[in-house]
Amino acid sequence: MISVENLSKSYGGRVLFESISFRLNARERVGLVARNGEGKTTLLRIIVGEEQADAGSLVIPRNYRIGYVRQQLDFSADTVLGEGVRGLPPHERDQVWKVEKILTGLGFSENDFGRHPSDFSGGYQVRLNLAKVLVSEPDLLLLDEPTNYLDITSIRWIERFLLNWPHEVILVTHDRGFMDKLATHIVGLHRGKARKIAGDTHKYYAQIAQEEEIFEKTRLNDERRRKEIELFISRFRAKARLANLVQSRIKTLGKMEKTEKLEKLQELDFAFRSRPFKGKFVLQARGLAFGFAPGRPLFKGLDFAVRAQDRICIIGPNGRGKTTLLKLLHGALTPTSGEVSPHPAAAPGFFEQTNVQSLVDSRTVEEEILWTSPDVGRQQARNICGAMLFAGDEALKKISVLSGGEKARVMLGKLLLTPVNLLLLDEPTNHLDMESCDALLAAIDSFPGAVVMVTHNEMFLHTLAERLIVFQGGTARLFEGGYQRFLETEGWRDEGGAAGGSRSGAQMVKLSKKEARRRRSEIITRRGRELRPLEEAIAAAENRIEAEEARLKDLNGGILAASQNGDGARIAELSRSLHACQEAIDRHFAELEKLSAALNRKNAGFESQLAQLGEGDASD
Repeated sequence: MISVENLSKSYGGRVLFESISFRLNARERVGLVARNGEGKTTLLRIIVGEEQADAGSLVIPRNYRIGYVRQQLDFSADTVLGEGVRGLPPHERDQVWKVEKILTGLGFSENDFGRHPSDFSGGYQVRLNLAKVLVSEPDLLLLDEPTNYLDITSIRWIERFLLNWPHEVILVTHDRGFMDKLATHIVGLHRGKARKIAGDTHKYYAQIAQEEEIFEKTRLNDERRRKEIELFISRFRAKARLANLVQSRIKTLGKMEKTEKLEKLQELDFAFRSRPFKGKFVLQARGLAFGFAPGRPLFKGLDFAVRAQDRICIIGPNGRGKTTLLKLLHGALTPTSGEVSPHPAAAPGFFEQTNVQSLVDSRTVEEEILWTSPDVGRQQARNICGAMLFAGDEALKKISVLSGGEKARVMLGKLLLTPVNLLLLDEPTNHLDMESCDALLAAIDSFPGAVVMVTHNEMFLHTLAERLIVFQGGTARLFEGGYQRFLETEGWRDEGGAAGGSRSGAQMVKLSKKEARRRRSEIITRRGRELRPLEEAIAAAENRIEAEEARLKDLNGGILAASQNGDGARIAELSRSLHACQEAIDRHFAELEKLSAALNRKNAGFESQLAQLGEGDASD
């Protein structure tokens, strides 16, 4: 429905993208990926008309409406309903029923309409932001980091909503798992160009890596051939009997285009410094309770111990006390009752999402790193700057001009300076790009000490979590097991809940705790039975794709070899096979897309059934 044609954009002397082209077709959900600063948000702003491209054109059908959901929340009305009305076009401001309909569909009750937007949780504030766009009835949703600061239940709600969205979506997010569940296609901005593929980020990055590997092998072969020709010319230029051959080589050399080596892209590459720890437990919490208001504890009676190499993730809805718990473990807060007992040899390092506000705007990146500790030298600070992608003059940038992701990298750099054996991390992936998130995941995974982390990133949870501290149903407790086991045995009970604790949308079923547990067990068992064939079919499709892609790689290698040997017949034969192989891959991806959509639909139905059971708070 939208056609991007030869679009270019530069800032100063820096080219963000040049002559990029792609089409957005009906009902496609496109994930837009690129490194920080490579033009994702700029492209969205060009599409919505807030910026102009330097060259090229954007072809948009007449009366095609675009809704842009930014990550910044901008509320000025006194009520939810009044804020929603702000999204209506000026000539429709009297049609309040449209706003009421959308708000109800997004989980707000009639009682919520008159409440102030600030009364609601972050998840519902994002829904309100979304409602303001939806009332304009857009054909295309542009979503810029919609999951920042949302809890898991809100993220899963948005996931289900977008899977059922009947029009087009362009999504920017650092959460690879979230994007891969939603995207039917990926558009990547890479080295100033754009590429669109059907499939998820894994397929996109694998294809980029394969193409760059082939490019580099071809470049090296061309370079070797060029040197051989130049050597022949220099050796036999003076021999009259070889003059024709020399002239032929000179003509060949003139026709050969010199291919430049691909510029090495900076990768975030770092490791946390570890301090040896020989004890069994780094930290123990006994009977821990905390509340900001007397008689209203966020949690109480929490007992757990952090082992020397533990990976504990703290999960639950926003506003329940997850960050507060981390501050208690770090000693920044004092518990209402109970105690936190760190081992005498414990050396914690704390990353808090709001700590970016502690950075001094007037300092440079290098100066901020130097100020971390009096024993930090300039070379050490420069090394840390380089590891955080602030090499050379980038280290002299003022904190005031940095983006949110760059400030988060400065905070990570400050944490790297001190050897620790316990990492306390509060949503460390917010504002990082996808590649930085991958680097952080690898650094945490290889850290030899203990990690206690608050995160809503389900890819991190599936990969890292060995034990969980779960905030749910007004309590906090230790769950022995990983995230997948938690989903299979318990799942999220708050996914159907409304903002600020009110219940909206489908009414919760009031059941006894015993009956709720029985029904929950039945639903989970049925979910496993019905989803398993789809999951097996998806795995089989993925295996077929992997086999075909391995074959595709071999065929590309064969074509390269045949090209070097000048074997035209072999090239033609391999080209036919390569075309058939690519068609098979596309066919398998189409099958995978259908199976994934069916799995998501079925799973959403089961999640809805589980949500409607509520918490079984009627008496036995």
